[in-house]
Amino acid sequence: MADTKAAVASGADPAGDAARRRNVPGAPTPGAPAQPEFDEKKIHGKKQSSFLDVLDQWEFIIAPLIFTAFAAFTRLWKIGLSPIVTWDEAQFVKPSFLHPPLGKILVGLSGVLAGYNGSFEFKSGETYPEELNYTFMRAFNAFWGILCVPLAYYTARELQLRRPAVWLVTLMVLCENSYTTISRFILLDSMLLFGTVSTVFCWSKFHRQQKYSFEPEWFFWLFMTGLSLGFVCSIKLVGLFVTALVGIYTIEDLWNKFGNTKMPVPVLAGHLAARVVGLIVIPLLVYLFSFALHFAILTKSGPGDAQMSSLFQANLEGSEIGRNSPLEVAIGSKVTLKNMGYGGGLLHSHVQTYPEGSTQQQVTCYHHKDANNEWWFYPNRHDRDYDPEEEPRFIGNGDVIRLIHSQTGRNLHTHDIAAPVTKSQKEVSCYGNLTIGDDKDHWQVEIVKDVSSRDKSRVRTLTTAFRLRNPVMGCYLRAANVNLPQWGFKQIEVTCDKNNNPRDTFTHWNVEAHTNEKLPPGDPGKYKSPFFHDFIHLNVAMMTSNNALVPDPDKQDDLASQWWQWPILNVGLRMCGWDDKIVKYFLLGNPFVYWASTASLGAVGLVTVWYILRWRRGFTDLTQDDIDHIHYAGLYPILGWFLHYLPFVIMARVTYVHHYYPALYFAILSLGFLVDWLLRNQKKAIQYSVYGILYATIIGLYIFFMPICWGMTGSNQKYKYMKWFDTWRISD
Repeated sequence: MADTKAAVASGADPAGDAARRRNVPGAPTPGAPAQPEFDEKKIHGKKQSSFLDVLDQWEFIIAPLIFTAFAAFTRLWKIGLSPIVTWDEAQFVKPSFLHPPLGKILVGLSGVLAGYNGSFEFKSGETYPEELNYTFMRAFNAFWGILCVPLAYYTARELQLRRPAVWLVTLMVLCENSYTTISRFILLDSMLLFGTVSTVFCWSKFHRQQKYSFEPEWFFWLFMTGLSLGFVCSIKLVGLFVTALVGIYTIEDLWNKFGNTKMPVPVLAGHLAARVVGLIVIPLLVYLFSFALHFAILTKSGPGDAQMSSLFQANLEGSEIGRNSPLEVAIGSKVTLKNMGYGGGLLHSHVQTYPEGSTQQQVTCYHHKDANNEWWFYPNRHDRDYDPEEEPRFIGNGDVIRLIHSQTGRNLHTHDIAAPVTKSQKEVSCYGNLTIGDDKDHWQVEIVKDVSSRDKSRVRTLTTAFRLRNPVMGCYLRAANVNLPQWGFKQIEVTCDKNNNPRDTFTHWNVEAHTNEKLPPGDPGKYKSPFFHDFIHLNVAMMTSNNALVPDPDKQDDLASQWWQWPILNVGLRMCGWDDKIVKYFLLGNPFVYWASTASLGAVGLVTVWYILRWRRGFTDLTQDDIDHIHYAGLYPILGWFLHYLPFVIMARVTYVHHYYPALYFAILSLGFLVDWLLRNQKKAIQYSVYGILYATIIGLYIFFMPICWGMTGSNQKYKYMKWFDTWRISD
């Protein structure tokens, strides 16, 4: 007995000790006979991984490299074949105010690198000069389109699609003919598409970091999402749509955290603050920086200056605004009047008349400089004492004057007739002449402020903001960025508003150009315009310009298309002339990618409804991970598609097929998810067969329609085989 206890005390009980041991793999089992050891190196030699294992291990690097190589080939091959300015290459190299400036700055950078000296005007259809390396400029733009392919690969991975589905998504982006074509020209669309794709990628990376909040990688992808948002919004305002997608995700995420009662309030506040900085402050700073860079680079005067404030123009090199202009305005001065509201233009008139209302001569605001913007300051009809030969009579606060249109000799006039568009206000017209007219031709000057002086007694060139009140009608001359119909050439409506609001900048005017031989020259251009004033002014000008791009019922636009035509690939777009002697390009997508991705939007919705109904009936088909996967990889792409597509259904502006391309990317992600979900539990043979058919169809159709991307030479009748529908005007 003593011996037994001693044995137990000494730990010699094998059963009891074994119960407390960890079963370490590879360690001998207590009490078991020792097994002979084999040295694999002696038997088989040094163990090595097979080639396939290496490929599998490094697939996440090898596959995107291969896809990217193919993207570079398809986007760059024969990119300089056509030596003429093609489609909107004529627009995006010249100054315009349709889009934020970053895209044009990048295009300008490519021009500098290509040796562009600024002399070529990029007129549509013209041949590029020999000294301009337009091929390099196109390749620079193609670079952004190439990057979309590996980003699509990694986005599909982050959305946790299986490898065949990841390849499917990447292949659809690679073999989408419209993406290939649009990337091969000096346009903003490849940059816009890159910005959209990169934002979705950064968002998906950030979403995968949710379990590691406030870790360095979490912050990195949060801020990268913000940088991507700033980039895409600085290319085109369409970037606001993907911003809305990220915003909805952020609201949902914060709402879920708010409902987590175990989360301390300081942590919740930290989440909110991080997102405000990452997704609001950083994008806004990028957007502001693009405009600051724009103002810093464009220091010389050029076409389109009239979009900006008079003070901004006066500080541009080569601008005539303010140069040698008399400082103070007098009776007999010839001037142009600039509206000081954001996006305001120059007071303008022309010989055309209103088609209804008074039918008198139209008065508008116009953003381009011509002789129809010039007006004379004249005394009112009751001022019989005025002598043109006497000393100049300066115009001061409270003076009643007339404005005579220089080209037609008619008086600026208003009357009790409703304005053509803004019916609550009065029509402004040009009427009569120097001798014919009435007191409704009179305007009283009310000085609001002067940036150069506290003295408000006189109107000064550039620096004085004043209002023009019609004493008879009791209303103020106003231009509020409302566009007239086509009969008014889409120019801005000018009205007379009875609302007396001194802070309404759309009733504020300043003298921009000023000539008067009797007055000494001055230099009012030394005063600077504030950055934020110019920033807001230019943004309003962009929105005004875009609002003016509405379809003209009196003119047929063969390039325009309707929103319903895009998802079903009902129409393409000719990017240039169709003469046999030039290289022809047709903007058309891969039929399978379009049709299948569009169908997937409804199919994913049906799958979701199916699981909701089964859940309601008590079935538990899905785990929480499955639900999250459907939510973020299936439904969010559909939400992204709607956010990018529905605005073009609602807006009245003219639309083209390329407006659908960001939405198409989300439809591609939706199709990738759908195929992945439906095949996830199928046998390998079925999966391989289906994916093989899909890959072959996408690649085959891409090659079939490749001539429209690389350029069609000779007679268009040679390519008649690609015209599947009458609306595909490939061979007409």
